[in-house]
Amino acid sequence: MKICIINGSPKTAKSTSGLLIEYLTSFLKGNEVVTYNVCKTDLSQAQFSQIQSSEVLIFAFPLYVDSLNSGFLRFLVELENRGFSNKNSTVYCMINNGFYEGRQNHVAADIMRNWCKAVGLTYGQTLGIGAGEMLPFFKDIPLGVGPNKNIGIAFQELSHNILCLSQGEDLFTSPNWPRFLWKIASSYSFWYPKAKKNGLKRRRLKHTVK
Repeated sequence: MKICIINGSPKTAKSTSGLLIEYLTSFLKGNEVVTYNVCKTDLSQAQFSQIQSSEVLIFAFPLYVDSLNSGFLRFLVELENRGFSNKNSTVYCMINNGFYEGRQNHVAADIMRNWCKAVGLTYGQTLGIGAGEMLPFFKDIPLGVGPNKNIGIAFQELSHNILCLSQGEDLFTSPNWPRFLWKIASSYSFWYPKAKKNGLKRRRLKHTVK
């Protein structure tokens, strides 16, 4: 089966979207799979043709203000304008966000569902994962084990539907990690260091604009 995976992350370095793609491709062995990062490079006509004729289109991207980042959105508009030579293509999505709850991705999933309707493709399913910035810390833990238990189960269902070209209810999940521990870990390992790097003190992060 001809599968095209689109990485819609604007990050130039390793991204959570890229990690999710690595997870998924391990379930898709034996198929013709190609991956493009559309926010990093301009695609050639041959690459667009490959996307337009694929049997399965998989989009992996981060949530931006409950929606899509501008680079990825621009690509979707161009793809819509170009059209598809294979109108029987089925679309699946993997969305990650920085909130704990995977459910936070539901608006972006609806956007992709409406895009599929606009371009005349079949919407298969979306996997929305919360606590996205935490996932790289668990990358050495096998899917289905420990904090990756629920995520592994979700990937099994998503990959099954992809390989069967089936539709399914959207899946929203989070790592098997207590929310309060996630909040502490994300603050000390991500938000505080990021704030310091940008010249902000911790108290400024809790400052409320009146």
